[in-house]
Amino acid sequence: MVQTLALNETLKNRSVLSLMEWSPAEIQRVLYTARVMKQEPLSPSFRHALEGQHVALIFELPSTRTRVSFQVAIESLGATAVVFEWNQSQLGRGEPIKDTARVLSRYVSGVVARVRDHETLQEWRKWASCPVFNALTNRMHPFQVLADVMTVWEKFGYMSGLKLAYFGDGNNMANSYLVLGAKLGMDVWIATPKDFQPAADVVQWARQEAQLTGAGIHITDNPHDAAAGADVIATDVFMSMADDPALKQVKQELMAPFQVNQQLMALAKPEAIFLHCLPAHRGEEVTEEVLEGPQSVVFDEAENRLWVQKSVLYHVLADSSAVLGG
Repeated sequence: MVQTLALNETLKNRSVLSLMEWSPAEIQRVLYTARVMKQEPLSPSFRHALEGQHVALIFELPSTRTRVSFQVAIESLGATAVVFEWNQSQLGRGEPIKDTARVLSRYVSGVVARVRDHETLQEWRKWASCPVFNALTNRMHPFQVLADVMTVWEKFGYMSGLKLAYFGDGNNMANSYLVLGAKLGMDVWIATPKDFQPAADVVQWARQEAQLTGAGIHITDNPHDAAAGADVIATDVFMSMADDPALKQVKQELMAPFQVNQQLMALAKPEAIFLHCLPAHRGEEVTEEVLEGPQSVVFDEAENRLWVQKSVLYHVLADSSAVLGG
């Protein structure tokens, strides 16, 4: 049985909108705790860590993996999840976020929110007196990339120096890979059409951070250059939930050369793995052959959402005396 893990007090009561504000040591500590939790899922060291607490789960956009994994993570730590849809609350009728956030903060210990616009989540953090956790915005998807690098760590035994190549839309996943790769010293390649590159300010920030960690940050419109010698190949849907539907045909035409297929995978290392945050559109951003192939680890990746979310909740919300006393 594992020993009770001491909490990282620098993470206590911290909101998680992106991982830009986290240190590499804090990220590594969360990943280590996640792996311990996965190895000993029924350990009493964690079962009562959040006992008596309530955490709100709010969804403006659809969710399967995030909704279920967060609810399971919350309840497996001894807390209660309070789940509701944006449009089934007063938010859907126009109540200001500043009012809802201040009220909910008196009921719950934390708020997990999936929202369309990142600015909406920043408004939540401004007015809430409890931690706010980003379950996806149009700018960042921090818990997904934490799950991704946990999967990479499990498969390779390390992260620093590995080449991770992402293909497709320069969306929240591309932005998040830049952030986490820069923090962990990875060689990150983002291959996108010129009209759909990741956020310029995120690219600039990642390049500055890379100078401290030895990471490599590369933005290209050549998918072959990105795939060559890669350890990790990743993609996401070409059309994100927050996209204007009118862009669908244009995006699909421009991004067709960035499809992850067997020919692209053959340019990577023989032991390379394939990541996709799911849901996948087979035949668009990835072929059935790759998604269901021996290099695909998408279901390990999906499972690891549970463990990284549980780890972050533990470090942010658990009380040190309660944990050590449990």
